[in-house]
Amino acid sequence: MEAVLAVKNLTIDFVTPRGNVHALRNVSLEVPRNQIVGIVGESGCGKSTLILAALNLLAENAVISGGEVTYDERNVLAMSGAELRDIRGRKITMVFQDPMTALNPVLSIGTQMTDVQYREKGRRMVDKRAAAVEMLRRVGMADPGDQLDRFPHQFSGGMRQRIAIAMALITNPDLLIADEPTTALDVTLEAQIIHLLRQLKAGFLQGSILFVSHHLGLVAELCDAVVVMYAGEVVEQGTVHDVFHRPAHPYTQLLLACDPARILDSTRTLPTIRGGVPDLIRIPTGCVFAPRCPKAFDTCRQKAPDTETVVDGHTARCHLLAND
Repeated sequence: MEAVLAVKNLTIDFVTPRGNVHALRNVSLEVPRNQIVGIVGESGCGKSTLILAALNLLAENAVISGGEVTYDERNVLAMSGAELRDIRGRKITMVFQDPMTALNPVLSIGTQMTDVQYREKGRRMVDKRAAAVEMLRRVGMADPGDQLDRFPHQFSGGMRQRIAIAMALITNPDLLIADEPTTALDVTLEAQIIHLLRQLKAGFLQGSILFVSHHLGLVAELCDAVVVMYAGEVVEQGTVHDVFHRPAHPYTQLLLACDPARILDSTRTLPTIRGGVPDLIRIPTGCVFAPRCPKAFDTCRQKAPDTETVVDGHTARCHLLAND
């Protein structure tokens, strides 16, 4: 399928006083048109660096050692400031974790929703406000016309996230990036936001979604494909059905085993993955997951694995697959 966004062999370091942090190494993935792609992994695995690279919003100490991020057959990382301004917030938009910090507290939501339409030069303000009302209605806001002159602090967390989603979608983007949009919400509001995204994808949104989360259940419910990241590398990717029903990489298997929804017996303790994500200044020799992997053998500690095909469209980087 045609890819809205394609990441090819992306390698990014961050220069720090302690040394270079090897945040991403040879990361490749695609976001097909009209698909939802989930990215999962523990904190420190490179998820946020990847999505910031998609908008070329990396910090000043970032060094792009190789690869590219392609949108509309153009490398985002090589775009000029004018080109970036043309796609940010219009063709590629983002919903952040905390809607209270994403929204401007001193401006009404009506002002903010009309401001994001500033590229519509010939559009009257009355039409922009009408578009804002319609978008708020689509995301489930009651009496949207009466809400435009209210301020973010006058809404609940769930409503603020709905407003943030409405602002991200009002320009009808090709790609919506959702960076753990339910982390700051309780489980009830989390379910509502996921239901909202599914409704928007099914009935309104014509573009694609790149959905970043640590919540495997949400990814399984919402996404078409999933990318599993560990310590700056893609260790497995494929359709949600293939990866969740036939996980090939030991890290994916352990992540799924830690999902409370999969634990059927009563227990006072939950399973965990021993150890932690390695210091990315000093990458382990061989497979990056070998120090924590219960299935590791000598080759895992000596040589980095190649990407192996599990089935068509489902790949993983693991020596166990090469030995099958």
